[in-house]
Amino acid sequence: MPRVIEIPAKLIRNHSERSPEWLASLPATATTYLDRWQLSVTGDPLSGEASLILPVVRQDGTEAMLKLQSVNDESEAEALALRSWNHDDVVEVLEDDPATSTLLLERLEPRTLDDLPDHVEATRILAELLVRLSAVPAPPGIRRLADIAGAMVEDAPGLIPRLADPAEQRLVRRFVAQVTELLPDSGDRLLHWDLHYYNVMAAQRQPWLVIDPKPLAGDPGFEVFPVLWNRWDDLVATGDLPKAIRDRFDLMLEVTAIDRDRALGWTAGRILQNVLWFTEDGATRIEAELAAVADALYS
Repeated sequence: MPRVIEIPAKLIRNHSERSPEWLASLPATATTYLDRWQLSVTGDPLSGEASLILPVVRQDGTEAMLKLQSVNDESEAEALALRSWNHDDVVEVLEDDPATSTLLLERLEPRTLDDLPDHVEATRILAELLVRLSAVPAPPGIRRLADIAGAMVEDAPGLIPRLADPAEQRLVRRFVAQVTELLPDSGDRLLHWDLHYYNVMAAQRQPWLVIDPKPLAGDPGFEVFPVLWNRWDDLVATGDLPKAIRDRFDLMLEVTAIDRDRALGWTAGRILQNVLWFTEDGATRIEAELAAVADALYS
């Protein structure tokens, strides 16, 4: 009897309104790729924020993960990016179908850098991975940071007035100016865009491998921000949040040798990006963690 594919509740919550047709098609799509790549499901379905993931085994006994996701700007170059980076740094793509962004990935261990007890050690490992990832030039066809950042600068004037606090409006305008200054030289490295602790998983062939890129061609300074507002409780637990944020920022620069001014400029860009997203969704204040990062680095 064919296995019934149940969609995790998290995925249903995230996509029931945004992409109901894609959500409804998932069981049939899963069956298509299970048959095409001759896979057997070996565990319960899992999900990311935007993907259905099935533990599977190939006919030769190789354990793998089948990743089903909608086709969009973030997913369509995922396989290309993973194959462009060094095999020793990222999860291996065993099969892919560019038409649907469906991937068959190597099976990793159910443990991430978020599980490593020492958050400083976890940050150093992540920074070392970033050094190797950002050494690779972006292949043709990858979205450009110049375009993403240019759109932010264009959108900002219409969204900044929605912030209720004039001081926050001034801060965001300052960030727009910093990004505008960096735009002419936005870089050409292959960026992950979402390189945080949950997106680095333990493996057997290497201690840690990177997963789930949102590929972008740009400046490595754009990659520093995610570590500054993930593992947040570890930062708070130090008793001096601003210093802990600065220490984490400094560690990233120490390991990666990214220019400080460019890292500050592109981190301002990442804060700006999040503020614009949240404001577009109805927020009238800068989110507290973003404000804390801004206060620690730019006050």
